[in-house]
Amino acid sequence: MPDDNNEFDEVAEGEHLYERLSLEIDGGQEPLRIDKFLMSRIEGATRNKIQQAILNEMVYVNDKPVRPNYKVKPGDKLVVYESRNPEISDIIPEEMALDIVYEDDDIIVVNKPAGMVVHPGSGNYSGTLINGIAWHLQQQHPELDEDLLPRFGMVHRIDKNTSGLLVLAKTSTAMSHLAKQFYNHSVHRRYIALVWGDVENEAGTITGHVGRHQRFRKLFTTYPEGDYGKEAITHYKVLERFNYVTLVECRLETGRTHQIRVHMQYIGHPLFNDDFYGGDTIVKGTVFTKYKQFVDNCFELCRRQALHAKELGFVHPVSGQQFFFETALPEDMAAVIEKWRRYSNSRKTNNE
Repeated sequence: MPDDNNEFDEVAEGEHLYERLSLEIDGGQEPLRIDKFLMSRIEGATRNKIQQAILNEMVYVNDKPVRPNYKVKPGDKLVVYESRNPEISDIIPEEMALDIVYEDDDIIVVNKPAGMVVHPGSGNYSGTLINGIAWHLQQQHPELDEDLLPRFGMVHRIDKNTSGLLVLAKTSTAMSHLAKQFYNHSVHRRYIALVWGDVENEAGTITGHVGRHQRFRKLFTTYPEGDYGKEAITHYKVLERFNYVTLVECRLETGRTHQIRVHMQYIGHPLFNDDFYGGDTIVKGTVFTKYKQFVDNCFELCRRQALHAKELGFVHPVSGQQFFFETALPEDMAAVIEKWRRYSNSRKTNNE
């Protein structure tokens, strides 16, 4: 059978959460049911999973959803949205306090605290947001066995030490609709960050592929020539200047792992107290005793990268209504910002 052109694209702010497989059928392809065709193209796929994906409108041919009995033909352009989330049966429900901002039959919007991992993974098999969501759903459906709980899934995520808003889908239909919105860059995501240095421009756009560091595999880096990684676009605007640090807002056009952290480091302004990307030392300012003590006190106030997912907007996957959510800065970020504000004002007063 002829080879097809195909390409996987990440849809989530994070690795292996949701991908899109694109295929264009070559001229030598004979008519074949789409479920059988995809079984031969997607590693590990079963006919049942593919049929479910088709029924949930996660498979498109020539920009339209199709039925399981559709037969592919030469020239067809296929798009398959594929989840990388484990099944709910892989998740152990755990009771924990969750800040649920909104919930209905289709979605849950959560304000995640800093320090909480979103999804179980290597070294973090419990205590994650998803463990808590599973317990929350179990309380809503006590009559069901654990394996029969409603399915739910993520279409994006934020880092362990980033706080802020996340939306999760409670149904396969909601998940596929939200995944498409994230892929099409139509979801509104606004972050607040405190970064080192006095950012030169009032606003700007950072472009440059983001991918894993070639040597240090736990880190990501910017590849401005686009020779590695995936396209990443971050828009930023200065909100307030504190001489040695700057308060900025960042809007994501794409969602890549550590995107804001990596892009701000790339332009010379790592996030304050970001221990992965060089923000946990004095980046700007003379290292003298009083200033060093001040910065150390700030690090104590905000013991993680100063980044908060403040706003989230999207179209509801069922009702079609435009939703918008906003959450206040957490106490640690609000406190460190105020501390820098007072310090900056005192310097201005002393210099007058």
